[in-house]
Amino acid sequence: MILGTALARMQTAARWRMGIAVVAGAVAALGQAPFDFWWATIAGMAVLLAVAAQVVGPWRVAFTLWAGGAGYFAGSLTWIVEPFLVDVARHGWMAPFALIFLAAGLALFWGLAGYVTARVVRDGGARRLALLILMLSLMELARGYVFTGFPWASLGHVWVETPVAQWAALGGVPFLSLMLMGLSGLIALGNWRAWIGAVAMVAVLWGGGLWRLNTPMVAGDTTVRLLQPNAPQHEKWRRDMIPVFYQRLLDFTAAEEPAAPDLIVWPETSVAYLLNDAGPLLGEIAEAANGAEVVLGGLRRDETGLYNSAALLGQGGRITTVYDKHHLVPFGEYIPFADLAARFGLYGLAASGAGFASGPGAEVIRLRNGQPVLPLICYEAVFPQDIRAADTRPAWILQITNDAWFGGFSGPYQHLAQARLRAIENGLSVLRSANTGVSAVIDPLGQIQASRPLNTAGYIQSTVPQALSPTPYAMAGDWPLLGLILVLTGFCAWMRRNRALT
Repeated sequence: MILGTALARMQTAARWRMGIAVVAGAVAALGQAPFDFWWATIAGMAVLLAVAAQVVGPWRVAFTLWAGGAGYFAGSLTWIVEPFLVDVARHGWMAPFALIFLAAGLALFWGLAGYVTARVVRDGGARRLALLILMLSLMELARGYVFTGFPWASLGHVWVETPVAQWAALGGVPFLSLMLMGLSGLIALGNWRAWIGAVAMVAVLWGGGLWRLNTPMVAGDTTVRLLQPNAPQHEKWRRDMIPVFYQRLLDFTAAEEPAAPDLIVWPETSVAYLLNDAGPLLGEIAEAANGAEVVLGGLRRDETGLYNSAALLGQGGRITTVYDKHHLVPFGEYIPFADLAARFGLYGLAASGAGFASGPGAEVIRLRNGQPVLPLICYEAVFPQDIRAADTRPAWILQITNDAWFGGFSGPYQHLAQARLRAIENGLSVLRSANTGVSAVIDPLGQIQASRPLNTAGYIQSTVPQALSPTPYAMAGDWPLLGLILVLTGFCAWMRRNRALT
């Protein structure tokens, strides 16, 4: 009887702990776009860290943080169901599983952080909190690389609408995540000294960001027109709608402005025919551009496979340069073990069969005026390492994308936020042409200079702000932060050993 009552109480306590963790994670997700409640992320993570710091046993700590991560990623990544609803008959049944499995899978990174922490620091308190923060920071960094990486919804993204985002120039988004968890850890300590420290930390981060935002922007000498045709994904490939969207893009290309653009940009896969067979259309596009160069998104095929490409057109519609997307979306643009998956009726959302072939890697293209420009296609903009991988530092970054896949609620705005952080990290302007939006001109401080609202048709014409000097993050990447985390982790482990010996 007594044993049964004790077990019942333990089970009830475990349910409460897991429930609190899930809710805390869901609250933390409110810091992501479109809500941008950065303070909610700090509060939610403070609760989660406070609970995890007091739990006894590595597996209990792991499950607590896994539950918090599941709540956080489920709340942040609700847009993941949208691609499966474009063709409901074929993919609709996968939508709930996609969200559940993705949230649960990403939460494993947090669970692993909890397990390692509890193995190293068995007692609760400040030392446990400090190591939890370090391990979570390490796992958030790893999330951008493991299994081709998926750094979407990183904790540091919640700072994008605040001056604190400017610190990404020093250490990238992983540094922003570390700072956020440090603030949450101070609050979780629950004493007035720690809270004063948290206020002081916010003041320093905020003040430093405001100081950098005073950096003057200088207009460049390249004028770019970014087109946004607003072609919903369920209509994009319909035979009766293809001519409508094409004519819309052609009209925007030919539109007269007081200043003629140097470059006109069509979004990802905006040409509905293989580039190999689109010769007459390319000539028509070049004629409408009236001497301006054109970058357009389309598919091309060669003996090695099908590619998602960006093509630079010169006079007469001749393709002068082609960039092939190299960082492909798993289960979207390619299927791991495609032949086996096909037996179960599993195909990529954006391409049938084995999907797209991967391009050789990040590379700049040179415009007629000699400017080196780094093209990114859609999903590639969420990976800082893809920008640093180019051999030549570009004058600016060009992203063509089809965010119609991401719906109209959170996905497009989170994608835009990540493009803004790429600008801050590298001190480079980012210009994005998005099929349904949000198309934008983003300056090297991550500020939006011009934009076209979501789900509207039109174009933006703007000069490209000049680049700033290379930032510390652009030069060193994630290595300094990784080294700092590992050194501090080793110090925590040494303290545990030293305490055990004494």
